[in-house]
Amino acid sequence: MSKETLNPLLNAQAQVKKACDALGANPAVYELLKEPQRIIEISIPVKMDNGTIKTFKGYRSAHNDAVGPYKGGIRFHPDVNADEVKALSIWMSIKCQVTGIPYGGGKGGITVDPSELSKRELEELSRGYVRGMYRYLGEKLDIPAPDVNTNGQIMAWMQDEYNKISGEQGIGVFTGKPLTYGGSQGRNEATGFGVAVIMRESFKALGKDLKGSTVAVQGFGNVGKFTVKNIMKLGGKVVAVAEFEKEKGAYAVYKAEGFTFSELEAAKAAGSLTKVAGAKVLTMDEFWSLEVEGLAPCALENAIKEHEANLIKAKVIAEGANGPITLEADEILYKKGVVVAPDILANAGGVTVSYFEWVQNLYGYYWTEKEVEEKEERAMVDAFKPIWEMKVEKNVSFRQATYMKSIDRIAKAMEVRGWL
Repeated sequence: MSKETLNPLLNAQAQVKKACDALGANPAVYELLKEPQRIIEISIPVKMDNGTIKTFKGYRSAHNDAVGPYKGGIRFHPDVNADEVKALSIWMSIKCQVTGIPYGGGKGGITVDPSELSKRELEELSRGYVRGMYRYLGEKLDIPAPDVNTNGQIMAWMQDEYNKISGEQGIGVFTGKPLTYGGSQGRNEATGFGVAVIMRESFKALGKDLKGSTVAVQGFGNVGKFTVKNIMKLGGKVVAVAEFEKEKGAYAVYKAEGFTFSELEAAKAAGSLTKVAGAKVLTMDEFWSLEVEGLAPCALENAIKEHEANLIKAKVIAEGANGPITLEADEILYKKGVVVAPDILANAGGVTVSYFEWVQNLYGYYWTEKEVEEKEERAMVDAFKPIWEMKVEKNVSFRQATYMKSIDRIAKAMEVRGWL
């Protein structure tokens, strides 16, 4: 087996280069897109509950603002590093242009295991991040949102800290906030709902129907959970869900007749998906090898390497996570004829509804959940169609067609602004 490219930044750069070459773009386009315009690293001191001071590393990458202000989540995870954050900001620039929203890409993170912190320590850490970064954040400058291991509560603490420092009520600086503090209806489910819609559209483009089709989902965090819920809502049968627990490591549960969302949610609340009555526990190799029609990896990057790609039998993959498939694995899946709806399209529902939240914050006028869901579905379907057409017309992978369509939009914006 060849040595795989596991550095997400190298993966992102390779994907951008491939699309630029396929477009025959001016070489300056790749030169301007291969690295972020700005990357900031800060140290965040936190007074721990035992009285000691501990410092944590925080990052914010601002990739490209040709189309609009930077936009992207903040993740709390032990593996957060500068290259990961840079890569994620590149993907965000491209993702925003998939649905045509007026944002460039940003991304942030703190190297921490949040499960090891008390609520007070977590709040201190969140506020400390804003104190270190606030000069570079703003409603029309850089707009963060939740990501891995962050949520509405953390966004509320961050927004509150920003308002204290700025002396203004600028509630559009952070999105993904609780409903009681400027949040949007439908934001929590937005990413998972978008993954389900793109899976349905991918099935439809292949002349298949998601209704009654078997699907496996990796991950049962915010994205995975709502992907499961919405695939079921659209008629798909979720027969397997993979999860990670500190004690067990990675594992999956399987039910041939399909799960109900309520039993999975109850088992998770009780501490483990293995608590679902009648569920068979699988190893991860058994999970990837399942005879299912659809697969949604909704955990972390590089989940599917060459080994996993060779096991996969699913015909459609919708990437809920960012960068879940390595370059080498992607090539294997393409040669096997698997349709991979890429992350920058499949999980773009989250940033699309974040944009809706930002618009509502700026206007001070709010939509119903039904209105938000309808607008998101329309945006996802409208994004899917021209990309699929380009995929067929140019005879390229779904991923490459998505990159080409998006990078072309960014290139045109850079050109009219005089950057090229």
